Formats: sequence, C-alpha cells, structure tokens
Amino acid sequence: MRLTRFTDYSLHVLIYLGLQQDRQVTVRCICEAYGTSRNNLMKVVSLLTRMGYLETKRGPGGGVRLARPPDQINLADVIRDTEDDLVTVECIDEEGKCVITPVCRLQHIISNALNSFIKTLEAHTLQDLLEPEKALFQLLNIKTKVA
Repeated sequence: MRLTRFTDYSLHVLIYLGLQQDRQVTVRCICEAYGTSRNNLMKVVSLLTRMGYLETKRGPGGGVRLARPPDQINLADVIRDTEDDLVTVECIDEEGKCVITPVCRLQHIISNALNSFIKTLEAHTLQDLLEPEKALFQLLNIKTKVA
C-alpha cells in the first residue's frame, strides 16, 4: 500500500502545527520548513480545515492552527479523510472485474492486511508524531516554542 503525496503533506502540516499549538502559523512558514510548494499546501490546508482538523484566521496576525489537541487527532481518521481510495487490488473493490475473484484467496489476505494497517493507525494520534520534539524543532527550523 502506498499513501498519496497529499496525505503525506497533510501529516506534515499537522506535525508542524502540533509543535506550535499556541500560535497561528502561516502557510508560508510551513512551506519553507518542508521545502514544499505553497499551491500544494493551500489545497491540503483547505481540506484539513473543512474536515475540522484546522482553524484558519485571515488578516494581520492570521494563519492556521490545530482545531483540537494533537491527542484528539487520530491518524487513521486523517488517512481515511485524505485518501480517495484505500483499495489496493481490484478484487476488494465492489466494482472490480477480475475473473478469478470468486475463488481467489488474495482478496481475503489483502483485506486482512488493510484492516491491520488501519487498526495500527487507530492506535496512534498526532501526539505520537511530535517526538522527539527538540529534534523536530531543529529540523523544521522552528526558533522558539510559545508556552
């Protein structure tokens, strides 16, 4: 299974904002930290805002921030909300047309693997991704933590 770049960017945005929970952050700051295009991150921020993960504020002093604490943002939910399709092979797709699906064992094996993947993600929150905090601050060039 491979997650899309959109989901990867979504997790990056959430990590960055999770490290700076007490302040508004501009999309530009996030772009600079990750070396990502503003265009891509604007789409990510827009979706994450619509899904209730982020809050945005326009104007001077505006920016984006987490809408809820990191320990209340489940990774499985983020993956489900940002991935268009978790179907990995045709036989687990309701509209699949593989001729051997009625007898193929792959469908069961892949379904179990996908369920295990989701179950593992369900056991973790954004908070789990915010360690080691000091190293993340350094790598993302975040100068200070606002308390």
